[in-house]
Amino acid sequence: MPRHQQDCAPDLRWRFKAIGLVGAVVFALDQLTKAWIQQTIPVWEKGFSVIPGFFDIVHILNRGAAFGFLNRTDIDWQRPFFIAVSILAMGLIAALARSKDDDGPFYVYGLGLILGGALGNLLDRIRLGVVVDFLDFYVGGWHWPAFNVADMGITVGAAALLVSFYQQRRRHVPDHL
Repeated sequence: MPRHQQDCAPDLRWRFKAIGLVGAVVFALDQLTKAWIQQTIPVWEKGFSVIPGFFDIVHILNRGAAFGFLNRTDIDWQRPFFIAVSILAMGLIAALARSKDDDGPFYVYGLGLILGGALGNLLDRIRLGVVVDFLDFYVGGWHWPAFNVADMGITVGAAALLVSFYQQRRRHVPDHL
């Protein structure tokens, strides 16, 4: 192995381990919470209020993506499309983890969060054909689309990547004072 690759190998191994660990934690939490919902709350029912008038635990089946995007019954291509998107996202995560030399915790953990979320929703789509959502926030009659732990991982992971990209840009842009 060339010297330059030997020097990078420990950092790359750490990066993949950290991404894998974060992804595994998100995946496990997602699947455990979904299993609990499926065993305790009938589909399309409210289970209980966490904060009355604001936050309930429900059991919703989502054919679309995060936060109800493309959750429609008049189209039937969502399942194969989102399975393909999840697989592509996992490949992109592996490529990003391998290609970036100067990264920080927001970058690595962001990729792990997205990986765990993608895997959690992918398993639902393969196993059930839909994604189990259960976190329902609302005010009056206005409800935010129900979501799950995987969706939170994807969203927080994307925000972490944005912070990482901003930090990276700030490190490489000279001050013009």
